[in-house]
Amino acid sequence: MVPLKPIYIYLENGLLLEGKSFGAEGTRVGEIVFNTSMTGYQEIVTDPSYAGQFVTFTMPEIGNVGCNRQDMESKAAWCKGIIVRQYQAEPSNFRSEEPLHELLKRFDVLGICDVDTRFLTKTLREEGAMMMIASTEICEKEELARLLADAPHISEVNYIEAVSTKEPYEHTTGRYDPRAFRYNDAPKPKANIVALDFGVKRNILNELTEAGMHVEVVPNSVEAETLIERYEKGDIDGVFLSNGPGDPLILKKEREKIAKLIEAKVPMFGICLGHQLLSIAHGYDTYKLKFGHHGGNHPVKNVGTGAVEITAQNHNYNVPDTITEIAEVTHTNLFDGTIEGVRYKESPILSVQHHPEASPGPHESRYVFGEFLKMIER
Repeated sequence: MVPLKPIYIYLENGLLLEGKSFGAEGTRVGEIVFNTSMTGYQEIVTDPSYAGQFVTFTMPEIGNVGCNRQDMESKAAWCKGIIVRQYQAEPSNFRSEEPLHELLKRFDVLGICDVDTRFLTKTLREEGAMMMIASTEICEKEELARLLADAPHISEVNYIEAVSTKEPYEHTTGRYDPRAFRYNDAPKPKANIVALDFGVKRNILNELTEAGMHVEVVPNSVEAETLIERYEKGDIDGVFLSNGPGDPLILKKEREKIAKLIEAKVPMFGICLGHQLLSIAHGYDTYKLKFGHHGGNHPVKNVGTGAVEITAQNHNYNVPDTITEIAEVTHTNLFDGTIEGVRYKESPILSVQHHPEASPGPHESRYVFGEFLKMIER
């Protein structure tokens, strides 16, 4: 058994809770959200889009299957911490290489258990996502409140600078084959693309490769002029804009870069943050949802076919309905009617808000990667 120490949680609405710590120690400030996925906690913890956030799992027991190298969605764990009802420190799974608490400690992420996560989730649904502080060092409510008030809000922090790759690299594997316990070899590519890394998940890159694209991942600092020059020379056929953390409205450089790519008619495909940045670069600012969409069970309607797809989602921000002035809506969320996908009318650009790569989650939307390749080929 892992030794459990007291840890204290203070939310910006004044709520103080006590739990037990099973991850890293210390004091962290971040935004608290809840995730309704039934499986895939390792993929969630290592998704760079959660940088700056505490993730409350609605699944009551976490840790059962341990962690392994194959299920890492990036090189590290990026969230501030996770909050669970019950933690299982002794996993039972033939794929397990280490328990979750060891992964959290290695990447300096708080683990909090013995908390009523149902109550927390209901609080967030009623009052919305909010900032919080958690500490294994401080228990006084007044001191926690002071530290939280003095800390920057998540909407003020550019986490992309931390999660983006520092050097370009080629991604050469396809999706993971659970029967062979290995990643597929890359098929012969039909197109060459550059992936702008705002915090990209590994399985997105796997799906791009699996769909028939040679993928070069580049830092978010790469200049638009460099990409445009490479496109005009025929060196690349398109640009992928990845998922990532934080408020898209503070990403001024990224907005300007994408606006230049739009003007140059470079084919583009965006997922999640990339989808939002495309909207902003076109002049349509995003807005924040009350508590966001986080989970692996969100129904989305494909407007073109009428099919309902169960999707994985992770976002707090959404594009406005006025985007229909310049784009055709391709997907809508059946929970709240928000826009989940668009295809721009005057540009070779498409984007989706949900995660067609899943990981964790269902695979019903992975065809979208093939739609990007078809658009490039046309």
